[in-house]
Parts: sequence; C-alpha cells; structure tokens
Amino acid sequence: WLKHQENSPGVLAPLRAMAGASKISKDANDPTNFRKAAPQDFTWSSSPEPHAVRRREILKAHPEVKTLYGPDNLSGVMCVATVLLQFFVAYQVKDWSAFPLFLVTYCISATCNQSLFLAMHELSHDMFFHTKWLNGACGYFSNLPSGVAAFGTFKRYHLEHHSSQGVDVLDVDIPTQLEGKLFRTWYLKLVWVILQPVWYSFRPMITLPKSMNRQEAMGWVLAISCDLLVYHFWGLKALLYLFGGAVLGSGLHPMAGHFIAEHFEFIEGQETYSYYGWMNYLIYNVGYHNEHHDFPMIPGRRLPQLKAMAPEYYDMPSYSSYWKVLYHFIFVAEMNPFCRVKRESAKGK
Repeated sequence: WLKHQENSPGVLAPLRAMAGASKISKDANDPTNFRKAAPQDFTWSSSPEPHAVRRREILKAHPEVKTLYGPDNLSGVMCVATVLLQFFVAYQVKDWSAFPLFLVTYCISATCNQSLFLAMHELSHDMFFHTKWLNGACGYFSNLPSGVAAFGTFKRYHLEHHSSQGVDVLDVDIPTQLEGKLFRTWYLKLVWVILQPVWYSFRPMITLPKSMNRQEAMGWVLAISCDLLVYHFWGLKALLYLFGGAVLGSGLHPMAGHFIAEHFEFIEGQETYSYYGWMNYLIYNVGYHNEHHDFPMIPGRRLPQLKAMAPEYYDMPSYSSYWKVLYHFIFVAEMNPFCRVKRESAKGK
C-alpha cells in the first residue's frame, strides 16, 4: 500500500515513516501497534485531508470504481423493516417488568436504533433512492424510533465532517479540549463512553452553533408527534424501550464502537480506520470507513467491491472487533479523547 503512495508527497508521509521505523501489524486491534504515550493535545497535521487525494489516485488507477456509484434500494428495504421491527417490539414490551424491559432494550432496541442511526448516515448522502425528497422522507422515518429528532441536524454537520475532516471547529466529530483534559483515567473514560450520546448531541451546539432550519424543525414535529402517539396508545414502557435504545446503543454497546474506531488515532500517523467484522451486516458497512470517506457517493453495500477493485489502497491496519476498540480505549492508558488528528485547513498548509 505504501508503495502506491509514492506520488502523494506529504499526504501519508507519517504512515510511511511509521512503516519504515517498525514492523506494523495489519491488525489495528493489536496493542503492539498502539501509540506509546498518552497525548496531551490533538495531533496537528499540515497535510491535506487525505481522502480527496486518495480518491483522485484511485480513480486514475481504477476508473471502473465509478460503476459502483448510485443509490442502493435494498438498503432502504432493510431500513424500513428495522423501523417496523422497533415499533412491533415496543408494542410487545409495553407491559413488561423493569429488568426484562432493560435487557430487551439493550439487546434489541439499542442494536436496531444504532443500525437506524447508520441508515440516517447513508441517507445523509442520498444513498437509498434516486430522488433527494425520498431520501429525506426515509431519513425522517428512520429517525422515529429514537424518540428525538436527529436526522436533519446530523446531515448538516456530517457533510462538513467529510469536506473538512479534522479541520479545527468545522469537524464537530472531534472531542473538545475539555473532553481531552478531563477524561484521562479508565473510570472517567468509561463515563465518557457511556455518555457518548450526550457529547455527540451537545458538542456541535458549543463548537459550531447553527440556527435551526426548516428540515430540523420538521424533524422535531415528527419525533414529538410519534412519541406522543406511542405514549398515548402503548404507554411509558414502550416509549422507554425506543428512547432507551437510542441512548444505550450510542454508549457502552458494541454497535457504538464505530464512533471511536473510525478516526481515533490508536496508531500514530493513521487517522481513519476500517472495520471488517460481521457487524457490518447491521450497520450498512460503515465499518468500511476508509472506503466510505474516499467515495461517499458509493453506498455501503458496495464498499466491499470498492476494496476488491483497489486492494492496494486499503492494505493498512484495520479492526476486526468493536468490543476490543471500546476495551482498549477505556483501559489502555495511552488512549484518551486527544487521540484525534486536527488541521487548520482541509487543503493543509
């Protein structure tokens, strides 16, 4: 893979230097690969955002990847089926006692709602249908089982995460300075992981506040209306099953491992990581994260084909377990919220 980057000076130089200095395993879950010191600040890079550069290189070497562009209707079917499953189970558990309700909320609702969150991720790129309005309608629909409006706001900020990966202020996916300084010990990092939905919900309002637009307002009207209907007809426990799944599925849950796995710099010099484990079947292949950032116009279901077409560009350390990502982030002393790459501009210096 490094051999194929020789015509990209500066973009992946840290990885080339890293490979020359020591033998790096292709298993990103291997602790011997990990950084050797806990960072006291973010890693500041003068290189441009790497994915646009690699996209141009891949298109030059493998123009056939363009055949993978375009929406994937089958993923839309999976999304709709998951929403219907959530409401079906919510009705079934409306009279359950607390402990069984918690178990089914963690095991089923959290899994389904995190899957739906990643359906919203695909829909933010208009990857299910050919028309924008249909993708938007499906985005609102996929949002209903979570109990809160997320789709409209997520789409606004997520597209900036792609165009400005790592750019200070603009990429709100990156933790704040306060998070980096505060959550350093294993028990505080455990709290940080459990409360990930809090940081992801409120961080954009602090670092890059935006006025609510019409799409976001519509999302809240639909979400609150759905919550009131569920509460009126099925009661509080059904509503707790849905909302609780959204909270639990974004915290200490294997499905939520992708939040950390995608861009936390566990290995110095690599800022985006792919995950090739079985959970990709539930999360629209968002684990193929290098591939996704290189080609956000390719739907998740086709990203394995992209990797097969251009294998030399993806021969780099990758994850096979989200549980291990969570475990290592919490218990490895060298890991903390400062393990992210920042830059002043997407174009570099």
